[in-house]
Parts: sequence; C-alpha cells; structure tokens
Amino acid sequence: MKAVMGCVVLVLASCNTTRYVPEGQTLLNTVSVKTMGDYPQVNTATLRNYVRQQPNTRWFSIFRLPLHTYSLSGTDTTKWMTRTLRAIGEPPVLFDSLKAVSSCTDLRQQLRNEGFLNAEVVYETRHHGRKTDITYWLQPGQPYFIHNIRYQIDDPQVAQVLSGDSVRRLLHEGMRFEVALLDTERKRITALLADSGYYRFHKEFITYRADTVGKSNLVNLTLHLSLFRQNNRPDTLHTRYMVRHVGYASGDPSDKHIHLRRQVLEECTHLSEGQYYSATGLRNTYNHFGRLQAVRYTNIQLTPVNDNPTERRELPLLDCDIQIQTNKPSTLSFQPEGTNTAGDLGAAASLTYQNRNLFRGSEVLSVQLRGAYEAIRGLEGYSNQDFTEYSLEARLQFPRFIAPIISRDLRHRLNATSEVSLLYDLQDRPEFHRRVLSAAWRYRWEHPQRHDHFQLDLLDVDYVFMPWISDTFKKEYLESETSRNAILRYNYEDLFITKLGFGYSYANGPVALKTNIETSGNLLQFGANMLGAEKDGQQHHRLFNIAFAQYVKADFDITRSIVIDQSNSVVLHLGFGIAYPYGNSSVLPFEKRYFAGGANSVRGWSVRSLGPGRYKERDGRINFINQTGDMKLDLNAEYRTHLFWKLDGAAFVDAGNVWTLRQYDIQPGGQFKLKDFHKQLAVGYGLGIRFNMGYFILRFDLGMKAINPAYEEDEEEHYPILHPHFSRDYAFHFAVGLPF
Repeated sequence: MKAVMGCVVLVLASCNTTRYVPEGQTLLNTVSVKTMGDYPQVNTATLRNYVRQQPNTRWFSIFRLPLHTYSLSGTDTTKWMTRTLRAIGEPPVLFDSLKAVSSCTDLRQQLRNEGFLNAEVVYETRHHGRKTDITYWLQPGQPYFIHNIRYQIDDPQVAQVLSGDSVRRLLHEGMRFEVALLDTERKRITALLADSGYYRFHKEFITYRADTVGKSNLVNLTLHLSLFRQNNRPDTLHTRYMVRHVGYASGDPSDKHIHLRRQVLEECTHLSEGQYYSATGLRNTYNHFGRLQAVRYTNIQLTPVNDNPTERRELPLLDCDIQIQTNKPSTLSFQPEGTNTAGDLGAAASLTYQNRNLFRGSEVLSVQLRGAYEAIRGLEGYSNQDFTEYSLEARLQFPRFIAPIISRDLRHRLNATSEVSLLYDLQDRPEFHRRVLSAAWRYRWEHPQRHDHFQLDLLDVDYVFMPWISDTFKKEYLESETSRNAILRYNYEDLFITKLGFGYSYANGPVALKTNIETSGNLLQFGANMLGAEKDGQQHHRLFNIAFAQYVKADFDITRSIVIDQSNSVVLHLGFGIAYPYGNSSVLPFEKRYFAGGANSVRGWSVRSLGPGRYKERDGRINFINQTGDMKLDLNAEYRTHLFWKLDGAAFVDAGNVWTLRQYDIQPGGQFKLKDFHKQLAVGYGLGIRFNMGYFILRFDLGMKAINPAYEEDEEEHYPILHPHFSRDYAFHFAVGLPF
C-alpha cells in the first residue's frame, strides 16, 4: 500500500505543470495582495476576492493536484483516459496582463468604497521560467470621515413617517465614509417605508451627495429622498396604500375548494384589512403558507385601487387576492437501508403512511412501521447470534402552538410546531430482550427574521422494561460478585424516565451554536416524598414497583468556520456535556450517558471504545456499557478543501474523552479530577474524503491515534504518534453528513 501511494505521489510530483502552457505565455503561479505600510483597517484577505485571476486550485492550500492531473493527460482527446484526466483535472491558469490591470481598477474602487478616497493600486510581477508570481500593492492613504449629515426629503408625508426614526439611523457624524454602509441605510429606509404602506417605493428614490471639506479628510453628506416619478409624468408625492380586501381562492383549476379551515388561512395571513400595506407582512404570508405541508404553492396578487394620482379623490387602496393550491393529503412510502453497528452488518426497512392535512389545518400524521436485522459476531455462550428490532411510531404535528396560554398575536408572529408522538420499540438480542414505550409532547418555534431556534420538551416519558435476560448474561454480568457493575445492573432493570427539556440553537454565517438542558424525575420524587412512599433496598422510590430516573443534564456545542478562499476553509468545534444523577438515582440511564470515539468525536477511536478517563476495557463483550461517562469534551479542528468534481478532502485533529463524576469500581481511572483531566485527553488525527452530492454528503474518515490516555506501562502505546502501528492505531469511519 505504501509503495503504491509512493508511486502515485512520485508520478504526480514529476508532472510538468507548464506542459500545456502555450509558447509566449506563463502559468499564474501565486497571487498576493499587500499594503504599502501599516493599515490595520484594510482586510487584504477580503480584497483578494476582487482579483479577477486566481491561480490553480491547491489542495490544503499546498498541492496543485488538479493541475498535475490535467498535465498527465495526453493530446489525443478521442482517448478515454485523456478525456477522464482532463475532466477531473484543472487546466493551467494563464497570466493575463489585461485582467491584472482590471483587478487594479476593481481593488482601487473597493478601497475608495471603504472610505480611502485617494487610494491607488499597482501590481508587480516576478517571472521564473514559465511561471509568474503577481503582487497587488495597495496604497490606501488616509480614510475619510463624515463631518456633517443633512437629510433632504421632498415628500412631507414621507418626512413625517421618518421623523421618529432617528434612533435607528445607521449614519452618524464622525464615522468612516463607506459606500456599503450608505447603501445599507438606503435599504433600511426603503424597508421602513415599504412596511408603512409605500407599496411602490424603491431605493433608487434615495441618493447621496458627498462634498469634501477643504483639504481635510472630512465629508459633508446629504441624503436626498426625491418625489415619485414614473415614465414622463410630472413628479408627484409617494402613494401610501391601505389594504381594502383580503380574499382567498383555489389555485387549482380542477378543484375550486381550498381544503383548509378559514382560521388557518387567517393565521397565516399577515396583511390586514384596514391597515397600511407591509412588505414584511407579504413575505411573512408567503413564509407561513410555505411552511404548511398541505400547501403546494401560494400566489399573492396585489391590485391597486384609486391609483391615478391626478384623478384620485379617495384613499389609495390595495386588494389582496391569495391563491392556494394544496397537495394530495395522503402518501405511502417504503425505505430500505443498510446498517453497521460496531462492525455488525445488517439491514432495515420502514413503511410510512403520512396524512398532511388531517383536520384541514395542515396537521401531519405519520405512522411508521420499521424492522431491522443484524448478524452479531464475537458472542460466545448464547443460543442465538442475531439481533432483530421492530418498532411502531405514530407522530402528529400541528403547524402552530397548541396551548391555551399562547396569545393570538404570538401565534401570528412566530413559526411554531407542536408535536405529540407515541413509540413502541421491540428489541431482541442474544443477551436480552428490551421493550421501550415512549410518549412525548414538544414545541418548536422560531422568529421569521432571526436566526434563533427553540425547542421545549414539555413531556417526554420512556418506560423501559426487560421481559427476558439470558441465563448466561445474568450469570456473567448481573449476578457475578466479581463484576460489581452497578452501571450494568441499573441499565438492565425496568425503568421510568420522565424528561423536561429546553433547547436553543443559533446559526448565522460562520457560527453555529446548540445548547440543551433537561431534567428528569423531579415531579415523581416530589410526589413520592409528599405521599411518604416506601423505598427499595437501594433507598430508591418506585412507581408501580418500577424505579424512576432522576438527573439533570446540559449540553453545549459551538462550531466556527473560517473561510480561507473559495476552495479551502478551517472549521473549529467544541462540544461539552455534563449530566449528574441525584435523588432517586446514583447512575445515569444508559440512553443518557456519553460516549467518545466514532465518526463525530475523536476519530482515532472507533465508537464507544474510548474512556472514561484512563479506563482500559479488558472485556470487549460489554464495553458499550463500561466505556460511557457522565461528562464529555470534544475539541476538533478540520481543514476542508475542494478536490475536483464532487470530491472534497479533509485533514483533522481531534481531542477529547468522557469521564464519570462518581467513582465506580468497575471503571478504574474513569472519574473526572481537575488536576488530571488534561493528561487524560485522547488525541487523534487523520484524513477524510467526502462525496458531496448536493442533497447529502457521504463521508469516509481514516483516523489514527496520536496520544492514548488508556495505557499501562508501554510508552509506545501512550504516544502512538511517535511509534505508529497501523493495525493497532487506526479507525475507519463511514457516515452521512459532516461531523460538525
């Protein structure tokens, strides 16, 4: 394998990258944008986007493999190999002096737009062989600042509307003179007027005049809002429209009826009769109807009434006609899938019935029947070696708040979903049979103009019961005096989990944040204490002779993307979670415990094979229980690059682990201690290939251990990065979607 990779690298390195550079021309090798002097206000990385010619793509900003691949091709394009190499490769970018001159012009204009009105840009080339390096030298000069701002508004009614808007103005005396900010203020004023009834207003009615003050770097600025003009007619005042009528009609010629309740139509409509027209209301109307799964498309027609300014005697009005076409309510789908659980291969299939308009309010009822099978390897002493699972789930979603305390105004402003679900899951393993009955009621909501998302799990109840456990499993793990595995025994007893949780997420540009907090068992514990319920031998209260879990759990996850150029970026990720059992529990339920390793964690380890702390598993048959904890930390850095076609590549470094908050005899070295935890961070590194299909991403990651906290005395095992052993240190991961 190493020999093959070495040959590939050698062949690519030996390619002549100027093979297809014509005589008299040169390959554009590097492009740099620099300032002459110290100008911290100038972002050269952003300005590089205004350069019209960029060099050939570099993998990880180093290797020009697409160009090397193209250079391997022959000249006979009738051959399959030549066409393939050229299709996946990239032809050489030839230096063009005319584009360099145009780039100087664009850079100069952008600097002036940023307030450097005396900016100049020149370029310098360095030729070596048949390659050219080019540097664009920026001479920004001193930036200009706004000295005085004057508003000239020709329409007195518009001036009155804007009179109370001074607090929100973006332009202030003393700020740097920037064209982008001037345009943003134009858009803001336009949006304000469009939400105040000015249906025909657009930003071209707003212009600026800038006059420099003497020989200083100050600018006197005038914002001019002109009268309405149309074709060759005389200028008139801007027309302010009020909505006269809102009507609904079917957009389907074959069906004249809208299969939605009138109340639902009105809740989705954000234009009101007798109120001034609002562009935001129009957008929100489209958005709210677009959220309804019962609706195929929406078309809104606005018709001015009394619109002739010379003949108008009455108030200008708008009629709003909303045309709606609905989907067929019922669908039936079948979905097969392949499964891979810790190396055990299997298959699954699901049959789903969905009704998207159950009560004529776009309520979505989904009923799914799922079956799965896996062949389990490596188990000894069991009569059966197969895993089977059957589940039946019913889910009903309402596209609005279903709660008596929510005001009509709040229902109108937020995009909300209420959901109730019921699940019965039947799992048969060689070691045991498990049954899970779940019921949940939750809300999700967001504001249409913001990037915040909220979720409230008002009620989430799980009843886990074990109708059968094999004698072998009982003898070896549950009844053995030598194992003393409290975690294992706790998770193979019947159990109630009653959860109340709240989640918040934020995503805007390069930053994504997710947080969640949940708690369980508090109401049951309060009731048990009030009623004086008896306790079992472990001093735990029981409900219907069944233990119930009591814990609190919090999770925090943040991702930050740093764009280098159009083909390269760096993504940083931090994930932290902590859970604490208390009151009626001394151990977390298995479903709520944390694990490390796997495709979305420290990728030098396979899933559930790392931690807690320095703990090293000696019995692989039950490590899915032992290698879990109450606290988790993930630190990830990933360099992502576009390769060619639909292939992307990645290089990554991961660190993290899980720990227990209490000392358990079965997990020596697993308890979190502040003075030792940095020594127990596992570190891995590796490379990945991603097939980006647009709708989904197939991901293949090969991780290697770098620092292994679970070692005994062997330093080679402690620092695999210094003493790599491929068969011992690698982990291969296949997943759908990016890790973070």
